[in-house]
Amino acid sequence: MPGALTPNGVVHDPAIETGLSLRHAQATKALGMAESFSIQHVEVGTGRPLYILGPCGLESEEFAWEMARALSEICTRLEIPFLFKASYDKANRTAVDSYRGPGLQEGCRILGAIGRELSIPVTTDVHTASEAALAAEHIDLLQIPAFLCRQTDLLEACAATGRAVNVKKGQFLAPWDCRNIADKLRAFGCGKFLITERGTTFGYNNLVADMRSLYWMREEGIPVIFDATHSVQRPGGLGGTTGGDGELAPVLARAAMATGVDGIFMETHSNPAEALSDGPNQVPLAEIEAVLVSLMKIHQALSA
Repeated sequence: MPGALTPNGVVHDPAIETGLSLRHAQATKALGMAESFSIQHVEVGTGRPLYILGPCGLESEEFAWEMARALSEICTRLEIPFLFKASYDKANRTAVDSYRGPGLQEGCRILGAIGRELSIPVTTDVHTASEAALAAEHIDLLQIPAFLCRQTDLLEACAATGRAVNVKKGQFLAPWDCRNIADKLRAFGCGKFLITERGTTFGYNNLVADMRSLYWMREEGIPVIFDATHSVQRPGGLGGTTGGDGELAPVLARAAMATGVDGIFMETHSNPAEALSDGPNQVPLAEIEAVLVSLMKIHQALSA
């Protein structure tokens, strides 16, 4: 019997993965999509989805290590490619007195140490052109926040580091507008980049996730990640903080996986109710493995 059945009911079959990669490569060529690339050992654009997981903010060094170790163990057990994410500075918080983080130097030191010790690529967001080079000394995937996705100087600075770049699609952009972001990055010599869909403004204090955008962006030749947790935000919905419908994050993640994406982004926390940032939208750590297993089964069904 080909393939190995895991306790979670997911079959790991090298033949299936090889066949899927071949079909994905053929489809990629037909659509004019970007060539596949790697972020350390994590491959992008091969037909096997990657997972960007971690807490919203870097609340403390001890907390970051606890989350990284737990997620690394889960992803190793499930045999799925994983990048650890946490933000060193939540620079666009709703209120002036909201927690932001340890800052650029300390935050990148912590993330870099986690990446080296656990042998996992790490990612975080940068907010100014001057931060890019400093962050790139420790960070494998530089993330550009949605509100800054069209900032040419920031895109150029991130591209100049030689690191892979993940651009969050602005809540105000149409899917096809992302081709201009991609053109800027290519013009600056960056061929290793992703665009992350994180919802579109839908009236006041609300977002909607349009699954059609995932298809349309990939038609533009762009590797696409779906951010399940930010897509369920209600920006500023609690007055001084952002609210959201965190219970819907796994639902949207499953829909995105069925639509076809290059990866899933989900923030997770050991106790979302006590999180210092974006607690209402983070998936409880105790539930994340079951969510990942469900996503793996959908991907496997698509590749059968």
